[in-house]
Amino acid sequence: MGQHSKSIEKQLTDLRGKTAKDAVSELLSMRREQFALRLQRATGQTPKPDQFGKVRKNIARVKTVQAELRAKKTGDKA
Repeated sequence: MGQHSKSIEKQLTDLRGKTAKDAVSELLSMRREQFALRLQRATGQTPKPDQFGKVRKNIARVKTVQAELRAKKTGDKA
């Protein structure tokens, strides 16, 4: 397992330890970061191109954890 996948596992562990409200605030933060990157690109500033993908994947991770929390709350195994 590489260094990058270890950091992702740590991030997921941290996310799973948060409450539903914390997950929502984390998602909101990620969406703001995504918006800021798009705004920088539109105004001619050049953000690092890899940041777009990283933020998008982090948003997906947060949404996955939110779905897990909802499934745990309702008792589903989906």
